[in-house]
Amino acid sequence: MSLKVESVILGPETDQYAGRGQDAQSLASIAEAGRRAERLGFDVVNTPEAGHDPFLPLGIVAEHTSRIRIGTNVAVAFPRSPMATAQVAWDLQHLSGGRFQLGLGTQVKGHIQRRYATPWTGAPGPRLREYIQCMQSMFRTFQNPDQPTYFEGEHYQYTMMSPFFNPGPIEYPDVPIYIAAVNTYNAKLCGELCAGLRAHPIATFAYSRDVLTPAIEQGAKKAGRKLADIDIVGSPFLALGADEEGVGKAREALKQHISFYASTRTYQSVLKHHGWDDLGSKLHELSVQGKWTELPGQITDDMLEEWAIVGTYDEFPAALKARAAGSYSSVLLDLPKALLQDEDRLADILKQLHEE
Repeated sequence: MSLKVESVILGPETDQYAGRGQDAQSLASIAEAGRRAERLGFDVVNTPEAGHDPFLPLGIVAEHTSRIRIGTNVAVAFPRSPMATAQVAWDLQHLSGGRFQLGLGTQVKGHIQRRYATPWTGAPGPRLREYIQCMQSMFRTFQNPDQPTYFEGEHYQYTMMSPFFNPGPIEYPDVPIYIAAVNTYNAKLCGELCAGLRAHPIATFAYSRDVLTPAIEQGAKKAGRKLADIDIVGSPFLALGADEEGVGKAREALKQHISFYASTRTYQSVLKHHGWDDLGSKLHELSVQGKWTELPGQITDDMLEEWAIVGTYDEFPAALKARAAGSYSSVLLDLPKALLQDEDRLADILKQLHEE
């Protein structure tokens, strides 16, 4: 099977997961990262919302590339109005020549209220449904100013647009919307309304295959679509090294990443799918106590194998394609720095992943 392969810039690293902060970036480094991703043969380059605005870097990448697609993985929807998100998405789609894809996520109630300082107005799934429908109405209005399309829902009402504020038609008006999903409501919503689903890294291969994929297909059938119409993007955890020693070090670092996400109660459905109910409670308790460096000790090697591709660089392409079969059509690879710097080896890996 052939996989579309995505890269990430400004992604969080181990120190950030362990509560030690993050490195500053520059305009030049962002531009170079985009150029390298395109040169090496990645299909898409993404930016997360992990301490930085996810949209701003993509304008820089768009300016310094010509072929690679660009996207957010993911922008948090609810702190932004649908209009604010629709406008920046429309501009990035236009400025990139139709290469932008909008990835959205909901985040959890505590972060929306306490970190973003914005209201939590209801259950996230139904609210995200309205958010997407509202934006789609805005996109249609941007493209057809003389025939505005409005939307009125429980959470969002869009009922006015004057020519002064309408950005106007663009050459590529179909902005692909991807949404992040761990639970089945959003997976069904994706199948019904969206171009693709971005599976959270906490979703194991088994969980994606057994839980998310059937839900996506159910939503697609509701809208008269097929599962094949939906781009399912996996973001598997990776523990890779040039040799067994490097793999061992990568395994230990990865346990910090996994335990950080598994401490979030919203993601407990994945743990329950594997019978790891007690793990979530213990990790959440440690996170509340601020004991971030103690979290990794709760992740066993068997758990790591369920979540991650573990192996050497040479073993990696075949292992990934085997595990992704039946779960993903695309993969986002957050690769180790050493591999990213070995351009010949990385280009060969990408070639293998693209082959049928």
